[in-house]
Amino acid sequence: MVVAEVGVKVSRLESIVEQIGEAVLATTETIERLAERVDSLSTQVQEQGKQLQQQGYQILALCDAVQTLAEIQDDSLQKLTQLTQTLDRLMTLIEGS
Repeated sequence: MVVAEVGVKVSRLESIVEQIGEAVLATTETIERLAERVDSLSTQVQEQGKQLQQQGYQILALCDAVQTLAEIQDDSLQKLTQLTQTLDRLMTLIEGS
């Protein structure tokens, strides 16, 4: 009878060890899948960071272009004002003649 009880206990221990082993394997697989997912997300974040940096450079270039355009517009306006004043004086001279 003692041998039978020992056999039952050994069988239970074997079952428990088997369940622990299965749980460890399942946990390991889950951790591996999570690690792969984290790697994938990390890659996506890096790519988005690069895109964001590129967009930042494009915005800076656009700001420079707009500033240059505004400066050219201001210069053109000053020249146009001078031209208008010159034409006014010319018209005054012509009308005075």
